[in-house]
Amino acid sequence: MTSNDTSVSRRSLLKAAGGAAASASVAGYVDAGATADVQQEGGTVTYARGNDSGTLDPQNTTSGEDVKVINQLYDTLIDFEPNQTSLQAGLATEYSLEGTTATLTLREGVQFHNGEEFTADDFVATYQRFTNPDSEYYPGDDYVSAYGPFTLGNWVESVSPGGAGDAGTTAAADGGATTTEGALADQGTTTEGTETAAGTETQAGGAGGDQYSLTIELSQQYAPFLRNLAMFASSVLSEQAIQEYGTDLSQNPVGTGAFAFENWDQGNQRIRLSATDDYWGEGPAVDEALFTAVSENTSRAQTLVSGGADIIDGLGAQSSQIVANSDAAELVETQGINVGYMAFNMARFEPFRERAVRQAISYAIDTEAIVNNIFQGIAVQASQPIPEQVLGYNEELDPYPHDPEQAQSLLEEAGYGDGFEFELATFQNPRTYNPSPVQAAQTVRSNLNEVGISVSVNQQPFNPFLEYTNQGQHDACFLGWMTDNADPDNFYYALLHPGISVEDVPDGQDWVSFDTEGYNTTNSAAWANTEFMELVEDAQSTLDEDRRAELYRQAGQLAHDEAPWVFIDHAQELRGVAGRVDGFQIAPISGPLLNLVSLQG
Repeated sequence: MTSNDTSVSRRSLLKAAGGAAASASVAGYVDAGATADVQQEGGTVTYARGNDSGTLDPQNTTSGEDVKVINQLYDTLIDFEPNQTSLQAGLATEYSLEGTTATLTLREGVQFHNGEEFTADDFVATYQRFTNPDSEYYPGDDYVSAYGPFTLGNWVESVSPGGAGDAGTTAAADGGATTTEGALADQGTTTEGTETAAGTETQAGGAGGDQYSLTIELSQQYAPFLRNLAMFASSVLSEQAIQEYGTDLSQNPVGTGAFAFENWDQGNQRIRLSATDDYWGEGPAVDEALFTAVSENTSRAQTLVSGGADIIDGLGAQSSQIVANSDAAELVETQGINVGYMAFNMARFEPFRERAVRQAISYAIDTEAIVNNIFQGIAVQASQPIPEQVLGYNEELDPYPHDPEQAQSLLEEAGYGDGFEFELATFQNPRTYNPSPVQAAQTVRSNLNEVGISVSVNQQPFNPFLEYTNQGQHDACFLGWMTDNADPDNFYYALLHPGISVEDVPDGQDWVSFDTEGYNTTNSAAWANTEFMELVEDAQSTLDEDRRAELYRQAGQLAHDEAPWVFIDHAQELRGVAGRVDGFQIAPISGPLLNLVSLQG
């Protein structure tokens, strides 16, 4: 990619356009006359990760690397409490979900980085751009991410400025979303929600609509909906910026966040952000945030220890020890809400359509050795799609044991006793859920070779890899997921539901092709088990927490038995933090919270 680091930065252009609300000092440390270990205002906090971003548009990505920067630039209507999974006010000061109606009171006086005031119309425009192909500003099916349907599109029937019943200009929109049939459960209030709608109706503000409140009507009860509004994919865009930039928002982000975009040197993989003056929320206490990329784990750890970075992530066992043994930095860790897995692409590779083959490979791969010997204790084996902190975790399930004899027996039962060949696609750079992907892939290749299966490993940088898997070009692939909202729906529906109705799954088949209309491309296995789909849909529309938990336990059992993935691990979140950094904690959702960080002199 060519360099995007211009001397006349995006920041300067915003100032010239009247974006004074986004200006900030970048003069370094503020001398408060204090000793070296006393907290200072100002300075630049440098965050080093394994890979550069691919886009800075929250509607254009499923990548956690992109989200790390996006979370600094944009805000959502509802937020997660710092370093918690509970909800709190964001751009909405009050919010509720009663049955199928969500109402929100918006924060007044908030400005986007381009100087425009945030109003209800901005969220309406954000929603339309993400979910409505008939909208003038819809950026195209190839541009919007898979988050659109399962975050907002499938379930929202109308979005209106003002309270229910307020007047407004109504524009009908056929978003082409898939209607999901699900059992409707008891009515009531929930703090979560998402899904259904064959057509969408959006009311614009202006003629009578209150610009500081929103009413969102759902087509059915959807338990995770308020949590979906707190996800990065629901970040509120500026209506003016949508109109001005279109898909160029990918490199010209305009949000209301604690930091504003300065420039992106793509050649050197460096993104520079500056503090937002008069930010409505807490902080920031630094002048700048600088994101850099250092691909090798140990090199990144050494960069931290030598003072070239303030915070690093993507740590493996060896690199984490470099940090832990250093006097200049601290290793911060917590159990993450994530899953790492190997997905079988049933649409592309015929042998994977046989459950016995998938189970055989699950027995053949020594996930215990991967977790203990390669990840070296920073993860635990997985037995199901969700980790134990998430509602509906099935404690009765155990990971597949390493049993080559059982694997060989199942292959013979399925008619593949002589083995076969397939490609395993993997990202090269470390991820929280797979800090050593190349070594893990080599273990998989070795394990499967023992039962007559030949594996070729296709290593790719992370951003091209995501495009490759989203298009279904893989036979099998390593992937993983770090939760967006801590709800089981964010794993079960987002990763294993095909995004189409049960009726659209061909009879006698438990997979569909990637080119199926409405297909959810984050389902990298192409799995379309109708019993599983019905369980997940039922759980979405059920507000009773105990009932939801039981439905997800059943879904976990089914996923374990049917084995659309090799369940590999749930990993700890590890960060290296320099000694001069104060206030940093690992956020299980929507981090890193660089607005809460300060630096010592």
